[in-house]
Amino acid sequence: MLNTERFFLTSPHSGENIPQEIFWLKGFDEVTLMFDVDRFVDQLYEDIASELQIPLIKSQWHRYFSDANRLPADVDQGSVLGSLNPKGKFTTGLIWQTTSQGVVLLDQPITAELYQAILVNYYQDFHTQVVHQYENYFKLGAGDVYQLDVHSMPSMGTHIHKDPGQLRAEIVVSDQIGKSASKDFVALVKEAYQKAGFDVAYNWPYIGGRVTETYGQPQKAQHCVQVELRRDLYMDESTKQKKPQLFKDTKQQLAQAIHYVHKHLDKI
Repeated sequence: MLNTERFFLTSPHSGENIPQEIFWLKGFDEVTLMFDVDRFVDQLYEDIASELQIPLIKSQWHRYFSDANRLPADVDQGSVLGSLNPKGKFTTGLIWQTTSQGVVLLDQPITAELYQAILVNYYQDFHTQVVHQYENYFKLGAGDVYQLDVHSMPSMGTHIHKDPGQLRAEIVVSDQIGKSASKDFVALVKEAYQKAGFDVAYNWPYIGGRVTETYGQPQKAQHCVQVELRRDLYMDESTKQKKPQLFKDTKQQLAQAIHYVHKHLDKI
């Protein structure tokens, strides 16, 4: 079995598209709208994925209204009318009410009907593709299947994070504290990014999100590891624009890491 038939990448937070009916996000400036988006992450990985024929599944939709790294239940009375969750429980849930910097995005909950439309028309597409990718690999007799869920993160923790004001490692590898992937796959991912020249942390300040929680089921031969990349390695965090040379250099490093994982999957 070829490694290209049991390995794939996902990017749930690189989408920037906002449909017309998402009225509450209209009028915000670019920097505000891009603050919590994993901007350009899909571009950082897409060439190496294409070269190695590794599927790269990404959401095209902006996470502030359809966060693919959340569950449908991750809303509250502040975001959706009639929610069973009290206001304040999911301010950065599937529908973000504030940015991680505290900017109010949604000051009144949307209707349950609009929320259901978001799930059907936008949110579900990413997850349908992920489920189908696992199914297709299993039909090929892939055995264990390996998923890297790729993200980017602020260089410093904000007030909603576990590490406010702290400079982070360049890469954070997360596996739901040992639950979402085999130890061998986690070790391979960490080694791959380290050999590519990155400073790597493990399960701090992130342990993985709903994607790793949902799809990382080693007992079912599904292994999912989250990888966060520090944004100052490729962009100006104040303007949310690429730094061209840094972007190019980091893209090359990431390509080395993915090459390494791909090459050594047979050994785990």
